[in-house]
Amino acid sequence: MPRVSIRKLFVYLLAIASCVLLALNIQQRATGLFTSSLTPSGSGPTGPSAPPPGPQPAPLVIKQTPEEEVKPKKEVKPKKKLDGTILDPSDHSIPDIPHRPWYMKDGELRPTQCKVSDETGVRIAKVLPSEAEGEDRIPEQLMYVPPEGFIPENMEDSDAPLKTILMWNGLGSWGGLRPGRGVFLKEKCPVSSCVISSNRIDGAKADLVVFKDHFTMPSFSRPPEQLWMLYLLECPLHTQMFKQKYVFNWTSTYRRDSTIVAPYERWQYYNENVKSIEQPRDIAANKTKAVAWFVSNCGARNGRLNYAKELSKYIEVDIYGACGTKRCPRVQSNTCFDMLNRDYKFYLAFENSNCKDYITEKFFVNGLSHDVVPIVMGARPEDYAVSAPYKSYIHVDDFDGPKELADYLHKLDQDDQEYNEYFKWKGTGEFINTKFFCRVCSMLHDPKVQTEHFSYPDVNEWWRGKGVCINGSWRKFQKALDSEKSNKSKPQSKINNKNSADKSAADSSNDHPSKSPENLKVLEPSVKSVSDEERPPAKLP
Repeated sequence: MPRVSIRKLFVYLLAIASCVLLALNIQQRATGLFTSSLTPSGSGPTGPSAPPPGPQPAPLVIKQTPEEEVKPKKEVKPKKKLDGTILDPSDHSIPDIPHRPWYMKDGELRPTQCKVSDETGVRIAKVLPSEAEGEDRIPEQLMYVPPEGFIPENMEDSDAPLKTILMWNGLGSWGGLRPGRGVFLKEKCPVSSCVISSNRIDGAKADLVVFKDHFTMPSFSRPPEQLWMLYLLECPLHTQMFKQKYVFNWTSTYRRDSTIVAPYERWQYYNENVKSIEQPRDIAANKTKAVAWFVSNCGARNGRLNYAKELSKYIEVDIYGACGTKRCPRVQSNTCFDMLNRDYKFYLAFENSNCKDYITEKFFVNGLSHDVVPIVMGARPEDYAVSAPYKSYIHVDDFDGPKELADYLHKLDQDDQEYNEYFKWKGTGEFINTKFFCRVCSMLHDPKVQTEHFSYPDVNEWWRGKGVCINGSWRKFQKALDSEKSNKSKPQSKINNKNSADKSAADSSNDHPSKSPENLKVLEPSVKSVSDEERPPAKLP
């Protein structure tokens, strides 16, 4: 028998092992008995592995519901200083008088002519509703001077060309406004090359015709470049339906999406980074009563009186006027407000209608101007959030009902420190003069207004469309809208079951006279006039 060397034996064994491993590898590929747990499918360096032969199962697709879908993040706009430059997040300085804009108390900062983009040739300022969605643009309009070539070189010159503003309904309801240039010069408007007229003979030559509170179609021949503006102080429920719904170019209302926003009041911070400061006194001290309300219109369609009466079951609510048992004559208004400051912690700043952006003097004057915390009903919670100082009020829609609201009020009543948190906004800014006619005059000279003629295709739809005014809770209304949106993607049988459940849940609520599904209906305007309690005194905007 020949001798076999150790080297040859090693080579033979290595060859046999290689053959065995090759056979195992072929068997694995053919039968798929072995799977790798080291590298997940598709994550290896060469990409996805090949599937085994034969029919493959359908891939599992997990579909997200609308509630689970990732919504794109809303762009966060940088805060700005009073001069319009970007505010650094670490900047907590309060600008002194020379660095406050001209429209604030004693402010000295005057605007300069608007710059034009080198790339687009369009002005940089955003002063129209389409250019700054969700913003009222009041500070921007107050600091707006159109670019060179669109305003007279010397506006003080008696021969300077003027834009004519015709007040079609006269001047009687404009709080002392007179024809001429007086209002523009007196207010020291940055753009003053305008003139007021109340003579309808000027109809055909006016640059802008303003229709206040009521509209009837003029008989004069309207020039194609002439602008018509609808000015409304009341909410849609107390204004007319417009037969000629397509004739208006501009609107001026309390709504933030109006062309020229005319709010009841407008709050502005000195520094957007400073929204609360310590107060020098304890406002809760010596107050012995809970909730007060001055009201004489008992028929408001949003159910505010019913809500107040339900609230009174759980906390003291003193109602003064025709709708309650207590009296404080209007001729003694100063005495009434002194009593409010001295005795009460809370005030019901309830509007007569629940409409988008509708926030009146009931909140700003009766509430914020005094040492009480306003409890608000009227506009949407998000409307108050952008219009009011930070933590200055309590919205009824933040609670399930009057009982839950009363529980929170009792808690504040027992905690002076927490109660006083609602007054730390004082001193962080001021209610500004929005100088309505100054803004109108500046905008009349705007190049985009002059070259791109805009008209509302249906002013009724804009003013009183679905969801503008409701007759119940905004929270429940939004919940119903979300449910309606969700139901559109469900099978019809599930929709019917869901609608039945929603109606049953809505019918169990008694904090408002109307229920969530009904809130989806647009409220029709009332033909009744508004009481004196609801209508603020006429004043120059």
